[in-house]
Amino acid sequence: MSILASEAALKDYLLSHDDRYRELANEHRKFEARLTELASLHYPNEDEQLEETIIKKKKLLLKDQMEAIASKYKTSVRSH
Repeated sequence: MSILASEAALKDYLLSHDDRYRELANEHRKFEARLTELASLHYPNEDEQLEETIIKKKKLLLKDQMEAIASKYKTSVRSH
């Protein structure tokens, strides 16, 4: 199995079995949807530009938290 396939399998597993991971993923998805909306604006105002910057930072933080959960899970699986 390739690394990408195993990463996808781990993500699917965590989405099904880890409430915190699922919560973070749902929030990440909402941020992604809002970024898509903001990106479609031809002339975003200052507030929209600021919102985009803030959402991008929050989205990265969520991704880091999700990665930490996945990494902790991988480590616990390897040690058993």
